[in-house]
Amino acid sequence: MKSATKSAGTKSTLARVISSRVSYQGPVFSVTTDEVEEPGGVRARRDVIRHSGSIVVLAVDDGAVDDRARARSKKAGRGSEARILLERQYRHAAHSMMWELPAGRIDDGETAITAAKRELLEETGYSARRWKRILHFYVSPGFLDETMTIYLAQGLRAGVAQPEADERIAVRFFTLTEAKKMAIGGSIRDAKTICGILWLAEMGRLAR
Repeated sequence: MKSATKSAGTKSTLARVISSRVSYQGPVFSVTTDEVEEPGGVRARRDVIRHSGSIVVLAVDDGAVDDRARARSKKAGRGSEARILLERQYRHAAHSMMWELPAGRIDDGETAITAAKRELLEETGYSARRWKRILHFYVSPGFLDETMTIYLAQGLRAGVAQPEADERIAVRFFTLTEAKKMAIGGSIRDAKTICGILWLAEMGRLAR
């Protein structure tokens, strides 16, 4: 029987935290300054942004939700191609308007799926009958511990959006072909959105 203990001479795959202090505490994230000894004996200062995690919603229309999108798809000879719900809003850090998938932070006491359902309704007015977790990843692990979970939402039902006071969001459906072209061509520059679009495009390719 193999021993459950680490054999002698095997180095830990985790860092040893020598000291840690909160450098900044804000409403959305905090920053800690850590002195650590990392695997391999590297000793360094690491400033880490601490975040509760976020969800992303890949809302896909599998019915006749948007007449304009359906007409564009029919004109291009694409039949009943999947349509993706994107939203456009100003992002100050990027100094530009951006097309993105609906997304948001997981609030205290929420599960990821609860946050996903809440954010989709608040930002777009849509709810969904079917949900599936498809991707989970670190956003930028060099200095940020935030993870993102992408959910596929289908069986969409329109409703009334409930945006926060500082949100000005426009929503629109794009065919998968349109969205993929925007992602590859640089019209969409948001990483989480590119991940979701390319995942859906790959799933469609594998299903053929």
